[in-house]
Amino acid sequence: IDLDLVLENVKDLNSLVGEGVCEVEHTARGARLRRPEPVPLMLYQDGLVVGQGSFRPYQHPATQQCLQDIMDGYFPSELQPLYPDGV
Repeated sequence: IDLDLVLENVKDLNSLVGEGVCEVEHTARGARLRRPEPVPLMLYQDGLVVGQGSFRPYQHPATQQCLQDIMDGYFPSELQPLYPDGV
């Protein structure tokens, strides 16, 4: 696992979806600006945690797929159902 590539691609993906850009949220009284809630990615020596999920070792197939998606320059496919426009 090339963690330097993972970190570089996470930075690129963040800028792709407009990191720090506000969205318009419609309310009952009009609208307001809000920042999208980020999904944390915690990398450890022996595994990772995505969002509020549990720790996953690097040997786990789902973890390997998540990292491969990022190393290939894509958002992790496991997040697509929750965030169809990216995270």
